[in-house]
Amino acid sequence: MSSSEKYRALKGMRDVLPPDIYLWQQVERTAAELFSSYGFNEIRTPIAEATNLFTRGIGEGTDIVEKEMYTFEDKGGRSISLRPEGTASVVRCYIENQLHTLPSPQKYYYAGPMFRYERPQSGRYRQFYQIGVEAFGSASPVLDAEVISMLCHFLARLGLTGLNVQINSIGCPTCRPGYIEILRGFLGDRQTDLCSDCRRRYLTNPLRILDCKVDGCAGVRQGAPHVVDHLCSDCSDHFNTLQLLLSHLEIPYTVNHEMVRGLDYYTRTAFEVTSANLGAQNAVAAGGRYDRLVKECGGPDVPAVGFAIGMERIIELMKQTCPAPVRAPALYIAVLGERALQRGLGIADTLRNRRIWVETGDYTASLKSQMRKADRLGAGFVFIIGDDELAAGALRWKLLSDGSEGTTPFSAVTSFFESRLR
Repeated sequence: MSSSEKYRALKGMRDVLPPDIYLWQQVERTAAELFSSYGFNEIRTPIAEATNLFTRGIGEGTDIVEKEMYTFEDKGGRSISLRPEGTASVVRCYIENQLHTLPSPQKYYYAGPMFRYERPQSGRYRQFYQIGVEAFGSASPVLDAEVISMLCHFLARLGLTGLNVQINSIGCPTCRPGYIEILRGFLGDRQTDLCSDCRRRYLTNPLRILDCKVDGCAGVRQGAPHVVDHLCSDCSDHFNTLQLLLSHLEIPYTVNHEMVRGLDYYTRTAFEVTSANLGAQNAVAAGGRYDRLVKECGGPDVPAVGFAIGMERIIELMKQTCPAPVRAPALYIAVLGERALQRGLGIADTLRNRRIWVETGDYTASLKSQMRKADRLGAGFVFIIGDDELAAGALRWKLLSDGSEGTTPFSAVTSFFESRLR
């Protein structure tokens, strides 16, 4: 690269800067506060894992594994992949650290970047961020309902409205194979009208045809049999109980017969929260039950349920109703000379320890220059300290919003300033 060539972020990856980052921090704080009240503890897993964790856990026939993973060989000749989603990594962590020996259910949440090689578009990036939760050790629909309720409360606390909760059941190993054969029979003489991906899915993963977004495929599957009409008695009871619990919790929902989720590990409950304000890619959060995944990844036979939230989607919705906040220092200390700088730094240090944002000026600059900078920063107050103020034992203050000003003794600066912030 020549010295004149500019470095740029890779396609599909971006920087997150103020003021948007303050919304991200708000989302993360809200998640930590709310999820902990439901008994979820934070965990952090590596962003890179052995490739076969994802091929085995997510499914070799999924779009993620076939088309979208960032996979490479490390110096030891091992196949490594950047995580395309969070659940498989959490399951690996759960097994490796023998968390199943702890009292059930074990509940965890995580936040961080995921990676998928797909076409960047509005709200979708190749490095994207998710907040997810996973709960292990209970097959009860009560846990499904609690997880969905927690998700709805979380989105409400962020001020999001106009969201739709959609649920479905995709059965279990007992009843799903029979339904798949019925679905194949329905689609059999219509295969030529499917998109190329769905013609392949017809053999490898026909359930995915139900949620294909290609217009032609939507027409082909119109009138397809519903999976909920072909559930075994256990899955049917589970789904009916979930619906009763959601109604009891006063959570409005619709049954979406075409929602099957794109990952092979789901069983029984599948759900999404969508927004009409996001265009075609309208899912804000999605999840479901995956009762076989822990065992399939080499662990004990432990049921589980969870969901993941798209951070970029949430931020986009939040910005539609309320712009990202613009932060500004509460105080700018204009200092004239080295002695004034020393006094100003002491005041700044005291107030910063009280979680107050303070900026200090350049002691070699003129007062006029420092006042201009305080105004550009949007500071609330300005303290002015020079030789005259040091001699008098009191600094000058000015409130930039209305121009009011006065003096206060150095000994009373902290109480003066904190009283003005109330």
